[in-house]
Amino acid sequence: MAIRFPKDIFHSARLQLTLFYLAVLVVFSLVLTVGTRDLAFNAYHNSDLAQRGEFRHIMDDFPFNNDPSPMTFPNSGIDNFQDEQEAQVRQQLNIDLVVTNLVALVVGGAVSYWFAGRALKPIAESHEAQKRFASDASHELRTPLTNMRVENEVFLRQKEFTPKEARELIESNLEEVQRLESLAGNLLSLSQYENVTLPISNVVVKHLVESALSGVGKVAEAKNIEFVTDVEPATVRGHHESLVQLLCIILDNAVKYGPKKSKVFINGAAKGSDYVIRIRDQGPGIDEADLSHIFERLYRGDKARTSHIGGYGLGLSLAKEIAEANHAAVYGENYPEGGAQFVISLDKA
Repeated sequence: MAIRFPKDIFHSARLQLTLFYLAVLVVFSLVLTVGTRDLAFNAYHNSDLAQRGEFRHIMDDFPFNNDPSPMTFPNSGIDNFQDEQEAQVRQQLNIDLVVTNLVALVVGGAVSYWFAGRALKPIAESHEAQKRFASDASHELRTPLTNMRVENEVFLRQKEFTPKEARELIESNLEEVQRLESLAGNLLSLSQYENVTLPISNVVVKHLVESALSGVGKVAEAKNIEFVTDVEPATVRGHHESLVQLLCIILDNAVKYGPKKSKVFINGAAKGSDYVIRIRDQGPGIDEADLSHIFERLYRGDKARTSHIGGYGLGLSLAKEIAEANHAAVYGENYPEGGAQFVISLDKA
């Protein structure tokens, strides 16, 4: 049964994060606009005082009807006019302050909501991936357990059974147990590679390839598949055992999807500061709709194309985790002449 989470958990988190962004933006906007208003008004006030003093100086020195004495002129009207103009400027600055902050509130709210969604998107995607993984893992675990329970119940309902029938039941149960062990082992490996820092050292590519070929040799012999290698001598940076496991996963995948009496090509060559290993099979290739999902946990492609292939869809997910733990990269593609090709890029020593 899939694990259920509240549907609005991320919507609520997005709103809270939006309010936080908006609060910071509003405080910054108020401080900025109030400071700007005060500076602008002080500049206007100082200019106004200078104008008043200049006007008084002009009026005091202005001659009237050849009267040698300085003209006395009432300045109260001018002062009142200047005071009214200063009040209007202050009022207009306050209005501009309110309008500016309202615009900042509206625009900032929309931008904050967008940024909050973008910040939470990786977490939401990870959350959805975990939900799918839990659902798929539960299904994969339930299938062999259900098979064992049904087989045992049917067997126990028989009044009589032969030693051969008992042996067949035990063998069937052991097959299901092996499936569970394989699934549990892959899940454990995935967890380990996610939370471990591998010791990195210099590794000889030739030794990696030879060890990996030895690991999948029996599976290839069963299908009469030939390995064709063309690997340039080189030393790379990585963890030997995990890189062998990575190559085994890719080679095993090539053998599984390759037809009987076919070939799997292994090429290795330096490319700049990297060393690139390409593994290609002669199988049906990868459906274009599946290419972007092949490294997802428990992902299986079109069942019509993969129904005859065993496994749980964890191998390539594990391969990706191993590659990342070794500071390497791995991706899959369709080879132009047919078949699938996986490319592993390692750092040269």
